[in-house]
Amino acid sequence: MAIKNQVKTAVLLAMLTALLLWIGSFFGRAGLAFAAIFVGIMNIGSYWFSDKIVLWMYRAKEAKQSEYPKLYKVVKEVAKLSGLPMPKVYVVPSEQSNAFACGRSPKHSAVACTEGILKLMTEEELKGVLAHEFAHIKNRDILISTVVGTIAGVISYIGVMARWSAIFGGFGGDRDRGNNLLQLIILGIITPLIATLIQLAISRSREYIADETGTKIIKNPLGLASALEKLEEDGKRHPMRFGNPATAHLFISNPFRSIGFLKLFSTHPPVPERVKRLRAMNF
Repeated sequence: MAIKNQVKTAVLLAMLTALLLWIGSFFGRAGLAFAAIFVGIMNIGSYWFSDKIVLWMYRAKEAKQSEYPKLYKVVKEVAKLSGLPMPKVYVVPSEQSNAFACGRSPKHSAVACTEGILKLMTEEELKGVLAHEFAHIKNRDILISTVVGTIAGVISYIGVMARWSAIFGGFGGDRDRGNNLLQLIILGIITPLIATLIQLAISRSREYIADETGTKIIKNPLGLASALEKLEEDGKRHPMRFGNPATAHLFISNPFRSIGFLKLFSTHPPVPERVKRLRAMNF
């Protein structure tokens, strides 16, 4: 299953890259290069400093081992099983049960748990959650999400440029109005939407991979399966009251609810499907 999802990620990334190259043929090299440089600089900065930004955004405080012995015990155990360095450990002051990992590499990583998840989870469930987060670190998902975010960001930026160009008459005169309108719709609306959907599909694929990798680390899928069911119910009772939806992909469970049509734009697969896959695993 993990190999299947890895292939899916590669195919989706190839589609996103092809979409960018196709857009380049519409917009010209100069516009494409400018967008690539602008968005690339932003994403490189995000890659190097995203851990500090996200931890600050969610008011995370570095946890002391004397105050959170259970948390440290589980983190150390999972770190040993995964073969990864011990990350920095943080606690987020929120009643919502959730957790995330951040950092540009295994040597520069951190895991953060909300106060809510520490109260709600058994030790086995917490171990499953943290193994999932270690899997993201092990699989270099921060790097992958940065690359994907850069390509999707360039496409979205070109879409903005196309819309502004249309407003100020950059798409030609009356003779070409029909073609220009079609070009505007394609560049300014349709392609950024497609890029976003591909980006989110990659995010969902990486979640499945992290579920499987995490359970292989601890050789127990049931703890994470039970944890995800609790997270799904608790998220309805305790919605996240601060933070930014742009960071939702970092969490083990989307802290911002997606309803109806908006589920197409979800960063996470449906919890029932994740639980079904986990319970079908054998070790």
